[in-house]
Amino acid sequence: MRKLVKTEARIKEIIRRNYNVKSFRLELPQEPDFKAGQFLELELAGGQELKKYLSISSSPTEKCYLEFTKKLTQSDFSRALDNLKAGDRVSIQYPFGKFILDENSPKIAFLSGGIGITPIRSICKYAVDKNLGIDIVLVYSNRSVRDIVFKDDFDAMQKSYPLLRVAHVLCETEPGFKCTVGLINSSVIRNEVPDYLQRKFYLCGPPQMVEAMRNILSAELKVDSEKIVMENFQGY
Repeated sequence: MRKLVKTEARIKEIIRRNYNVKSFRLELPQEPDFKAGQFLELELAGGQELKKYLSISSSPTEKCYLEFTKKLTQSDFSRALDNLKAGDRVSIQYPFGKFILDENSPKIAFLSGGIGITPIRSICKYAVDKNLGIDIVLVYSNRSVRDIVFKDDFDAMQKSYPLLRVAHVLCETEPGFKCTVGLINSSVIRNEVPDYLQRKFYLCGPPQMVEAMRNILSAELKVDSEKIVMENFQGY
C-alpha cells in the first residue's frame, strides 16, 4: 500500500485533447509514485469548494511528470482550472483508488465512455511501455469523432503493441472512420470481444453507464462478478 503524498506542484504543460478536454502535466518535488489507474485529489487556490478527485492519465513509466485530464464544463472548478497557465501552482494529494491492473490476467477488456478513458489511458500506456504481453481490447463509446480523447495516443499504442485493439462506438460517425454506430450493448461486446468469458473487464465512466455495463456483463453475458472491476466518475 503506497503512502499518501500531499504536496504542492507546478504546472509544467497544458495539452488540449479535444474541444472541451485538457490535460495538465504537473512537475513534482519528487518522482511520482503510484499505480496505473489511480487518482489524485486536486485543490486550486480559492478553498474547499475548488477541490476535486481526478484520475491520473499518465503512466508510472512517464516519470518526468504527473498528468490529470479533465472535461471542462461551466462549473466553478472547471472555469478555475481552465484559467490556469504553465508555471502556476496547485496542491495535490495522491495516490487513491483500486482501479488498477491485474498483471496476472492474460486477457482483459475495457468498457468506457467519454472522459472515463483517463485511468484506462494510464493502464494501457503502462502495459505497452512495460511490454507486459497482456491481450487488451478497449471498447470506447463517444457521441462523435470530435469527442474522442487520447485518439492519437491509442493509435500509436496499437502500432507499437499488437496485443492492444481499440473498438470505437459512436452515436454519430463520419465517412471513412471505422466504428460501430450506437451504444455499447451485449451484441457490441459479443462482436468486439468474442472471447469475453476469458477476460477480466474494467468499466469506467459515468455511474449510470458503469451500472448498465455491469448489468449487461452479469445478466446477459454471464460474466462472473469477480471478473468485473468498476470505477465511477461522480460528476464533472
